[in-house]
Amino acid sequence: MSTQHGTPHDSRRNRGMFRTKTVEQSILDTEEPEHSLKKSLSALDLTVFGVGVVIGTGIFVLTGKIAKEQAGPAVALSFVVAGVVCALAALCYAEFASTVPVAGSAYTFSYASLGELPAWIIGWDLILELALGCAVVAVGWSGYVRSLLDSAGLHLPPGLSGTHEGHFGFDLLATLLVLALTGILVLGMKLSSRVTAVVVAIKVTVVLLVIVAGAFLISGANYTPFIPPSKPSEGGGGLAAPLSQLLFGFAPSNFGTMGIFAAAAVVFFAFIGFDIVATAAEETRNPQRDVPRGILGSLAICTVLYVAVSVVVTGMEKYSKLSTDAPLADAFKDLGHPFFADTISFGAAVGLTSVCMILLLGQSRVFFAMSRDGLLPRIFSRSHPRFGTPYRSTLVLGGVVAVVSGFTSIDELAELVNIGTLFAFVVVAVGVVLLRRSRPDLPRSFRTPWVPVVPALSVLASVWLMLNLPAETWVRFAIWMVIGFGVYFLYGRSHSRLGLRHRQGDGKD
Repeated sequence: MSTQHGTPHDSRRNRGMFRTKTVEQSILDTEEPEHSLKKSLSALDLTVFGVGVVIGTGIFVLTGKIAKEQAGPAVALSFVVAGVVCALAALCYAEFASTVPVAGSAYTFSYASLGELPAWIIGWDLILELALGCAVVAVGWSGYVRSLLDSAGLHLPPGLSGTHEGHFGFDLLATLLVLALTGILVLGMKLSSRVTAVVVAIKVTVVLLVIVAGAFLISGANYTPFIPPSKPSEGGGGLAAPLSQLLFGFAPSNFGTMGIFAAAAVVFFAFIGFDIVATAAEETRNPQRDVPRGILGSLAICTVLYVAVSVVVTGMEKYSKLSTDAPLADAFKDLGHPFFADTISFGAAVGLTSVCMILLLGQSRVFFAMSRDGLLPRIFSRSHPRFGTPYRSTLVLGGVVAVVSGFTSIDELAELVNIGTLFAFVVVAVGVVLLRRSRPDLPRSFRTPWVPVVPALSVLASVWLMLNLPAETWVRFAIWMVIGFGVYFLYGRSHSRLGLRHRQGDGKD
């Protein structure tokens, strides 16, 4: 059976920058001995990965911070709204991942539905998103560990403590963390999943302990009013303002009903990462069944935990009195329970370890998939002969992230992670509809319900959240995309394996 040529319409689609790679060819490429990944993961492993990357320090910080600044006790509803937005995207990811069980997530899905150039754009976007995300998390982890070391009387020299408060330095701890996790990822997915399982078990235990202990300290009076009166938000001007404000003159408000939705745009980012489960589809024993379970299961667990923690923190202390740096820990301190405050710091440090590992895992799989397709140098798509991992792409990207996290204070770049994720959500939702129309014959073990309504809602929700990001984030994102276009036209287009197959087939491009 030919996987590259079909109807005249198919042939036309396979020409030029918008040529699509058939699902059959994508799956066939995974069977090449030197470029195949070892299948070792189960639905439980994928769910653990999902919970591992989503539940980080945000659950201990963001819940209280947003309650104080934007939504009050109704922050619990904001998490529900954000969870629904993610669920819409998750339903689209689940169909794609069960239909195209190949490494690369949104990049691979786009190649099958939108074409080569859109696939390149989303792959380029994902590499930046996951690399920056991992570096940001590593720097955050370093801060927690330095704090714990300081409490124990151990102090790192300022020159090895990273760049902060105007002081330039090398962040030794962040770099060592990334290098150690890179080594674990090279040694095999099963080892990585076992390490992640231990870390996730510890941090979920900490979260549950905090929820149960905090439940006994709740005062019903703190929930009144549940939805505080609305007031205008005090955002920055110029490019620091949300793009929606610059385009439409819409100034977001804090508190009130609109405050719940404004807060949802912020707390949404606490859910970022569940989509990384899809990047491990090729390394899953039964991807058609287990990947949808891993994506939807991890999202459901994380939503419940976020809502529970937000209910507890706003019940323990009046939302207006919560601190913004460590609201949950400080609430326990204020009520005379410092032990739980220290436990939260420990849980946050442990939790960020798994977040960093899974972000590294995700970006190396996207890079590997793009390399296997020839859009990046093929040398990076070799799998390890013993461990069956994409060791070259893992080592290269791990090294880059280690350097970035060691030398850079990248707080201002963190929002690039958010816009990149939302952009991927839009592409995947559109791709589901297009692939349904172009390939209705494909076996789909999981089908997104109510197509095209659910994908359309996912697109609208994601675009709305993107418009709530600062305009300067859009500028940085556009610059990275322009660089990506340059790389594609200078290298990727001429080295594309799909393009090479087509030229060999009929002598034309």
